[in-house]
Amino acid sequence: MQLTKYLALFNSADDRKVMLYSTRRCSLVRLDRETLEQISRGEHDPETCNALASVGIMVDDLDREREEIRVALADALQRTARFSLTLLLNLDCNLACPYCFEDNFRHRQYMGEETARKILDQLLLPQMQLGRAVHLDFYGGEPLLSLPMLKNIASTLFDASLKHGVEFSFDIYTNGTLVSRSTVEELLSLGLRALRMTIDGPKEVHNRQRPFVSGKGSFDLVVANLKAVYELVAVQIGANFSAENWREFPKMLDHLLAAGVKPQMLDVVHFSPIMPKSGAEVGGNHGGHCMNSTEPWLMEAVLSLREEAIRRGFPVAKVKSSACVVDFDNDFVVNYDGTFYKCPIFMGYPELSVGTIETGIIDYSNSHALDRWKCDDCLDCPYLPICYGGCRFFAMQRGGTVADLDCRREYFDAMLEKLILQEQRLGS
Repeated sequence: MQLTKYLALFNSADDRKVMLYSTRRCSLVRLDRETLEQISRGEHDPETCNALASVGIMVDDLDREREEIRVALADALQRTARFSLTLLLNLDCNLACPYCFEDNFRHRQYMGEETARKILDQLLLPQMQLGRAVHLDFYGGEPLLSLPMLKNIASTLFDASLKHGVEFSFDIYTNGTLVSRSTVEELLSLGLRALRMTIDGPKEVHNRQRPFVSGKGSFDLVVANLKAVYELVAVQIGANFSAENWREFPKMLDHLLAAGVKPQMLDVVHFSPIMPKSGAEVGGNHGGHCMNSTEPWLMEAVLSLREEAIRRGFPVAKVKSSACVVDFDNDFVVNYDGTFYKCPIFMGYPELSVGTIETGIIDYSNSHALDRWKCDDCLDCPYLPICYGGCRFFAMQRGGTVADLDCRREYFDAMLEKLILQEQRLGS
């Protein structure tokens, strides 16, 4: 047996020990340095090696492991009996967020009944007839502006799921201003699984970043609506920060606690840097928005905000194996007009469409560079299972194309140990 290629070594508080982290299995073990040196010399203790192999730290054959990683996404898809769709019911909103990534193409458009019917009849219901579970992410704009259509689609699929003996569930990406207890109670009976709401920092920051179209702040209403429903349904809170305001965001957590929100009842709190707008000039001026995961301020912000959340008892996302949604062939975005994309942020680039409800889904393996990470540099990188080539949009914004890599090696070299030890130290 040999140590896995997809391995990171961290220092331990005890100098006699070292921490080994499998990026493929996201497992962490502490090992005596002497034992690690023995393993490196090929002096295998079978019991120790078998224990390490059980958590992905050791493998029988490095070449076979490399090939397993190369085909891992395809194998996972073959084992998955679920079809996922992000469905844009509209491109309209009752907020006027200055950073909205849809600004360049959102003009109060709404999905028509005929388009919705075709999506059901030609795409979603056939998946259920094939025995596949279906999961929807209702998206906008603001999807709750299209509540009657949302209910109709959900009820149709819920009834079909019972008929075909498959699972149906859906999440709603919402700004939170139209959420109500009665609406959530009704939607739970149709398959609602989670709400994904946005609170951009404390009141003064949120109201600047997420005002109503009228200019009035939305913070108080969003928090009140959160309190009304978060014990009924899983709620994920997203918070979008910039280099200028991220230090203010712990105040948001304190406000939620003071308002009586029980952090353990939330699904997750996720802090993200504001992204450049979709459809903007590639490589142009993005007003200080995040362009590179290795920007020093961003790495500081990620660690600090994560720690502040964990310290207060709020759940945060852990480091895990992940890949770009583009790489999954059972996961699509459908715009309000029935146009298909692989990621919501690609909607600003018509050339990245992968078909329509009329024409069907086209072959996008070359246009979206599905094999871009199957190169030696990536396959030999210890961080591949938690990166898979990074974000295509970030690669585009730095003047590249969807075929270019958004290499995260520098980021993980600087951050992975800190993130994992933070989880261990604070018990997240």
